[in-house]
Amino acid sequence: MSPARPCRGLRAAVAASMGLSEGPAGSARSGRLLRPPSPAPGARLLRLPGSGAVRAANPERGGWTEALRAAVAELRAGAVVAVPTDTLYGLACSASCSEALDAVYRVKGRSETKPLAVCLGRVADVYRYCHVRVPEGLLTDLLPGPVTLVMERSEALNKDLNPFTPLVGIRIPDHAFMQDLAQVFGGPLALTSANLSSQSSSLNVEEFQDLWPHLSLIIDGGPIGDGQSSECRLGSTVVDLSVPGKFGIIRPGCALESTSAILQEYGLLPSHGSCL
Repeated sequence: MSPARPCRGLRAAVAASMGLSEGPAGSARSGRLLRPPSPAPGARLLRLPGSGAVRAANPERGGWTEALRAAVAELRAGAVVAVPTDTLYGLACSASCSEALDAVYRVKGRSETKPLAVCLGRVADVYRYCHVRVPEGLLTDLLPGPVTLVMERSEALNKDLNPFTPLVGIRIPDHAFMQDLAQVFGGPLALTSANLSSQSSSLNVEEFQDLWPHLSLIIDGGPIGDGQSSECRLGSTVVDLSVPGKFGIIRPGCALESTSAILQEYGLLPSHGSCL
């Protein structure tokens, strides 16, 4: 991939402008393996108050604002950041930075023929990045939530993001920190699960510890879900909404029943080959 805009070399300037430092050599980017609960000196691991799923009552004192500012700085500099969501821990980067997209694939060992989802902060943003062919009420009934809605992409997205398909999966997690992050960042975020490709998904930061040396920042929102049920690791329910009047379940995920009920309330019919 060729960069859609320059990313390299921006991290220090952006961090400095926000009152943040890059961290000395020996940080998570230097390649040292970090072990919880206390990261090594210079490592960038920030813990959210509570789970991060609910907005902090006092963001300045609870560390919420610090984590938000640090994550935005790294993302704007073209870095890869680990984040909690409403389903799993994820890896996020700027969807507009081709170099950052390359880095996500390298970190995960993921085939470049497998797409990355796009994380947004508001339902209104979906109309900028997608050609929407379903009622607005359907979007607001499903989002924010544990679903990925696949629609036809618009020209506003970086051509290096999933160049092999005219479609894109949209996520708006039901997670306060992720919504704040996407809104403050001000652009689309590429999002994928925080694990090596083909390995189990992660419900806490310790479970993807092997990736820490390759990340610029880790946002710790604590454990996601109860961790006991296998359903907790299924990820979001992925729905194809690219064909008017129909829906296709690409991945059942953790919210199949409730998602399917909402889709059918709006008169959408299962497409041929759907999981239903």
